[in-house]
Amino acid sequence: MSSHADFQNEIYLNGVVDVHPTLPTDLTRLERLARKRLSSEAYGYVAGSAGTGATARANRAAFDHWRIVPRMLRDVSAPDLSVRVLGTDLPAPVLLGPIGVLSILHPDGDLAVARAASALKIPMVASTAASFPLEDVAKACGDGPRWYQLYWPRDRDLAASFLARAKAAAYSTLVVTLDTMTLGWRPHDLDQGYLPFLRGIGVANYFSDPVFQKAVGGPIESNREAAILHWAAIFSNPTLTWDDLAFLREHWDGPIALKGIQHTDDARRAVDSGMDSVIVSNHGGRQVDGAIASLDALPEIVAAVGDQTTVLFDSGIRMGADVVKALALGARAVLVARPYAYGLGLAGEAGVLHVLRCLMADLQLTMALSGVTRLEELTPEFLRRT
Repeated sequence: MSSHADFQNEIYLNGVVDVHPTLPTDLTRLERLARKRLSSEAYGYVAGSAGTGATARANRAAFDHWRIVPRMLRDVSAPDLSVRVLGTDLPAPVLLGPIGVLSILHPDGDLAVARAASALKIPMVASTAASFPLEDVAKACGDGPRWYQLYWPRDRDLAASFLARAKAAAYSTLVVTLDTMTLGWRPHDLDQGYLPFLRGIGVANYFSDPVFQKAVGGPIESNREAAILHWAAIFSNPTLTWDDLAFLREHWDGPIALKGIQHTDDARRAVDSGMDSVIVSNHGGRQVDGAIASLDALPEIVAAVGDQTTVLFDSGIRMGADVVKALALGARAVLVARPYAYGLGLAGEAGVLHVLRCLMADLQLTMALSGVTRLEELTPEFLRRT
């Protein structure tokens, strides 16, 4: 075995000289460790979900409803996990999903994540709610691939400015989050009265934007309170409809992916609107309590539009087997989020790198042990519903 799975051999060889990983290789253990080490506010913001947490639990339970059926004697000596997604070449079908306010986890925040992603040539989807301006995040990505995620503000001129800045900073693909026209009911944050944006965290793209600065009436340094109040007034945009997607095409000439799709009719409308991709996601359970698990929505959406658009998957990915299941059910690639955030909080850039290397090694090994060497070989026949 070679490539990503070499990380396994590296760990075992280091063990011979009594050098062990500083973080767990079972990525599901990171959350418990983060709860012990991070501040209650930081942990609650990342780990917390909407309402009772039913949607987040459903996301994970959905993976257990599917079981892999390994096949034998299929020559798995030459694995290849590479894939091209929306014009971006990936070494494995994995992207780093957008997460805001990462500086509450580590001072280097988005910059550390960008450096780790670049080291492995994995795209980072940089959040509008980043702790550093998107231009700085782009520089940290170096020559690695990078996508930009838009939280569509109420101010159209500001939205256009965000897109122009992302294009100028060489972000190749636009990801538009649809499911956060307002924040969900999040008890973890509410019980602590904690919303980092109101403390000036996660607003770097806004505060550095000339359109935003003009609206505030001058430099942010002398208008900080007014800037935060203006952010609160324009962050969400509940007036958006499908007709507004034309605005995106007017201001973005690259691929566009719509994130937050859970219903087949919405997937079809995305295709009819000329979008290049849909991302099946429920925001990791952070928006609607009691919503359908993303993995349960995936097969129907693939059946509806999989032959017309690129279907990506988000919400609940933790280990290599999760990726295998999502791909077998029709996703072209997956977005991983909370695990790398915990890695960042626990060990900075090295922690993010550890999470990614674990995930890709586990993915490659799981595929090989299931009798698969190419992503296109992963089909529903490798799964059984329990």
